[in-house]
Amino acid sequence: MTGNITTMTTLQGLSKSFYVARPVDRKDPNLLLKRGIWAYFLLLIFEGALRKWVLPGLSTPLLVVRDPLALWLVLLAWKRNLLPSNLYVNGMIAIGAIGIVTALAFGHGNFAVAIYGARILMFHFPLMFVIGKVFDRDDVIKIGKATIWITIPMAVLIAMQFYSPQSAFVNRGVGGDLKGGGFDGAMGFFRPPATFSFTNGTALFFGFSAAYVFYFWLTPKSINRLALIGATLGVMVAIPLSISRSLLSLVLACTLFSLIAISRNPKYLGKMLVAIVVLLITFTALSQLSVFATPLEVFTHRFTSANETEGGVSGVFVDRFLGGMIGAIIESAQKPFFGYGIGMGTSVGSMLIAGDHTVYLISEGEWGRLIGEMGIIMGFSVIFIRIVFVWNLTIDSFRKLAIGDFLPWMICSIGILAIMQGQWAQPTSLGFDVVLGGITLAALRTPNRKLWVVKTIEQDNPVNPTGNQRAI
Repeated sequence: MTGNITTMTTLQGLSKSFYVARPVDRKDPNLLLKRGIWAYFLLLIFEGALRKWVLPGLSTPLLVVRDPLALWLVLLAWKRNLLPSNLYVNGMIAIGAIGIVTALAFGHGNFAVAIYGARILMFHFPLMFVIGKVFDRDDVIKIGKATIWITIPMAVLIAMQFYSPQSAFVNRGVGGDLKGGGFDGAMGFFRPPATFSFTNGTALFFGFSAAYVFYFWLTPKSINRLALIGATLGVMVAIPLSISRSLLSLVLACTLFSLIAISRNPKYLGKMLVAIVVLLITFTALSQLSVFATPLEVFTHRFTSANETEGGVSGVFVDRFLGGMIGAIIESAQKPFFGYGIGMGTSVGSMLIAGDHTVYLISEGEWGRLIGEMGIIMGFSVIFIRIVFVWNLTIDSFRKLAIGDFLPWMICSIGILAIMQGQWAQPTSLGFDVVLGGITLAALRTPNRKLWVVKTIEQDNPVNPTGNQRAI
């Protein structure tokens, strides 16, 4: 009896000092920055549609619609101490600032062109680190889910563009150009630009989507299964419809990276094998349909003829994957020490200097452009920063595989070469590379949107009348 009384007394005493941890929703202090990043992402995908179909009269200012947004995001993050101060960011900003001076003093001398070229290094590149600091892993998955849903209608759109004449509304060019926005493909068919200003956006978007498709197949519980199946089919049909060897190479890169991920986590092998078998059966069935067989024939014809023209598969690899790296190094000694001026190798620079945005005043390859614009020292410095940045992203993402986290690794599957030697002079390519770098950094972080607190639970009243709480 005495023991029971003692136990009851102890329980009564403990009931007034027992704490339970509960997640308490707090208003995200970075909500405004996150909305700005989402606006940047959505404008990246749909700014071409605005320039072609919605506001063709404003096509020129809409070309740089993401630039003031990127500048605002970087400045706001800097004001809130959210812009990391590291060698990558500081180095790029310094090179951009010096590049403006050398362009005016020793190069083309056009201030507008210099500013346009420097904005890549001073606004857009730092935005990668703002995204990485403001976003967390949950935000990266939300971006992926949105991409999965967008992929389905995007595939329908490029199918319409593929089969429609260039005079059709869906193929209208920038500024409402009635000549069409498609680019020469094969067998009389044109490469469809989807919602983008140029056809490279099609390959970049579906490559971006493919990375998430592979990720969600490895972790299917976090996505609507029907949407995932639809997006998977969308990526499959987009390969021949796009008539793009770049998209094929991006999807193959995703496949390789997923196999590496599975080799580190064999328990996922069964899921991937089932998915591959289903995809092969689906692909075989689709190839029997004329609506799919025609683009497949066109794509095969272009792939074969282009390989013969460019010296076979090895020639394609050297030119397409190395992005003129070797040629840029060999020819660097022939360039002026300070280059011809930052911004001169961009389409806007070509228009302002030569009056023609379709010509390359310096080099079509990214490395050649950088060295040609800024010279050996600054050009190679930018290249070096990009290579080291990508290397560190890849190593950190690979280490995540050991704990079964595939997200950053799958994003790296298309981000490695894109960030290292993607054509940043082209706004769409620049935008995708900024997003890829930013979300890879963010995927390496853990969610931090909730504050955990402990609240006192009283025996008679479960609600703490004093409202006292303390953080764990």
